[in-house]
Amino acid sequence: MIQLGKTQDLIIIKTTEFGVYLSERLDKDAPDRVLLPKNQVPRHAGIGDFVTVFIYKDSEDRLIATTAKPLIELNQLAVLTVKEVSSIGAFLDWGLAKDLLLPFREQQAPVKAGDRVLVSLYIDKTGRLCATAKLYGKLKTRSPYRKDDHVTGIIYEITEPFGAFVAVDQCYSALIPMREMTRPLHYGETVEARVTRVHPDGKLDLSLREKTWVQIDSDCALILEELKKADGFLPFHDKSDPDEIKLRFRMSKNAFKRAIGHLYRMGALTIEENGIRSKS
Repeated sequence: MIQLGKTQDLIIIKTTEFGVYLSERLDKDAPDRVLLPKNQVPRHAGIGDFVTVFIYKDSEDRLIATTAKPLIELNQLAVLTVKEVSSIGAFLDWGLAKDLLLPFREQQAPVKAGDRVLVSLYIDKTGRLCATAKLYGKLKTRSPYRKDDHVTGIIYEITEPFGAFVAVDQCYSALIPMREMTRPLHYGETVEARVTRVHPDGKLDLSLREKTWVQIDSDCALILEELKKADGFLPFHDKSDPDEIKLRFRMSKNAFKRAIGHLYRMGALTIEENGIRSKS
């Protein structure tokens, strides 16, 4: 069976002025056949030869073959670039002459030309190939990663109160919980993170921060830098609002308290009733 959205090896069964017809078996009358346009036919190819092709649909909704290699195939995931946005959705560059449609209903967030978006390829109700950015349930849940491993992934959805959903290696299911979102994150952003938990079903929890004993040095450096910018005084202390601390320092209140305690013991700052003050 000739499969839409798949690369397969088919046999040349007939030649015409427009190109050659391909099928799964050498039968010039085979009903299950597809046209490979003349400009795509390999040099010196003839009846009975196999050709590796990808099957999609042309502008008139007819099955068509191409020897070009697409950037994504049916049920696969890939990061594709938005070429333009129209009244029906965004058109993506997937390596073929006819661009791939990402309908508005299949988008997780609005996109614009030049954006790179992680999508899966599927066949819609009309039998056309389309892209979807709704990936939850399409990602793998058995990754090779363990607690405290470092990973890279792309954010494909941000939802309160859960957090940022991440496709690690563009294929494994992971989440940065809201409590770990120590800075603003954005749809389509590539992040580097640390695995904090592997759930029984294989899904990963991630953090943007290192383990406490590793992270504290960079937290201390950040606080000292902010103090320098503020002429040596900042109105933050252990009674400050956690959200205000996160907004200013990109760390939790607990991490902030650990860092200023460490700096205090080092003699780098003093802790006053209404804030912290640098000693240098």
